Amino acid sequence: MSVDLKITGGTVVTPAGPVVADLLVADGRVAGIVAADTDIDAARTIDATGKLVLPGMVDVHVHTREPGYEHKDDIYTTSLQAAAGGVTTMFGMPNLKPPTTDVATLTDVFRRYEESSIVDWNHNPAPTKFAEIAGMSDLGIRAYKIYMVVDTGRDYPHPSGTGIHDHGHLLEIMDHIAQTGKRFIVHPHDQALMDYIEGAYLARGENTPQGYASAYAAREGVIWDTAIDVVLRLAEASGCPVHIAHIQTRRSIEAVRRAKQNGIDVTCEVNHWAPFLSTWDDVETLGPYALSYWVPDDNRTAVWEGMRDGTIDIAASDHAPHTREEKEVGWTKMWSSHTGTPGIQYYYELMLDAVNKGELDLQRAIDMVAHIPAAKFGLEGVKGSLTIGADADIVIADLADEWTITNDDVLSKIGWTPYDGRTISARIQRTLVRGEDVYVDREVVGDPAFGKLAASAEDRAALAAERN
Repeated sequence: MSVDLKITGGTVVTPAGPVVADLLVADGRVAGIVAADTDIDAARTIDATGKLVLPGMVDVHVHTREPGYEHKDDIYTTSLQAAAGGVTTMFGMPNLKPPTTDVATLTDVFRRYEESSIVDWNHNPAPTKFAEIAGMSDLGIRAYKIYMVVDTGRDYPHPSGTGIHDHGHLLEIMDHIAQTGKRFIVHPHDQALMDYIEGAYLARGENTPQGYASAYAAREGVIWDTAIDVVLRLAEASGCPVHIAHIQTRRSIEAVRRAKQNGIDVTCEVNHWAPFLSTWDDVETLGPYALSYWVPDDNRTAVWEGMRDGTIDIAASDHAPHTREEKEVGWTKMWSSHTGTPGIQYYYELMLDAVNKGELDLQRAIDMVAHIPAAKFGLEGVKGSLTIGADADIVIADLADEWTITNDDVLSKIGWTPYDGRTISARIQRTLVRGEDVYVDREVVGDPAFGKLAASAEDRAALAAERN
């Protein structure tokens, strides 16, 4: 047997569990997982002795900022961070300029990925134009995305055209999406409750990071809980598969757990900031640079429990870069600051560090970053697993490599990370996409335009049939 690549000596983490074996790659796909003494002729060999051989992360929630906000990041710079962070497939978000809401804007965004991305990709458009939903599905997307929110005091990061919070409109959207079979990502938010709650904070002059953090977590997270209850009930009524972004409260996690037990097709995600960057101390010391959101201690405990027991299916970065200038205003006018934090470059390593600390089982971590997002977003057998025939999207990581994250290592245009100065115990040493190196020994080596559309097995078969 002859293969293009053999990765030897490592512990290969498969959906069935870890195994000490050699991983074989041919024609960009996993060709075999064999005992180390198996005689295999390989054109190239990588020694992974003492390391973990893992599937690349499938990150279904990434803000690339292109088009319209390229001063923050763009597709190329986001894919640099992805490669360094072990993310081999990234899904972009629609809050762009113009927002991705129809076939024309989606086609333009696809072209941009084709020209710039080092890693494989897809994109989640907003289904706010009902007549465009089916056409966007036909282009090969895996999901749609909306926000149940309108910004107060700013027009970004939730621009016009990407938000729906009328319940009738939500149900109508779900009816349309259900016909495509794709998943519907929802940023949950009860706008009416938030108008009342944040209005009180602003009236008292609490336009600070502490005020903002407290408002969004007010009354044990009521703005999240009520919105998620609505989404789950409408998903049940419509039969539309839904995915809840930004899960962060005890009641919301309990609601998702009950919905799954009742047969509702729901998944949910935890973003990097919830387990790793959401304490009150973070709000006090980092201010706008830590927001995203504050997760009170009891809710964070529930988040970790949900990660461990599988209620929280997926780890998705919610990579949301903003410049220092856009953050600095938040010290005195937090409602005018652009919220969100960069995360794609370090999330996988933070998850592996959590494994080292005993906070999360290794298999559960890999399920969350790779196996489950691929399966639930229509890429099973193609992405997210080291199984025969799947794309050879591979990460080699050392779980005994202690190092300190610094702003100097940041590959984003913004040049900062909220994790600056944090020491962790695991490091990604190599990332391969379809069997080709894109990151080796702290250097991105992949080429722009190497990335391809992450398509389902059915879509790939249809494209191959068209070519023939």
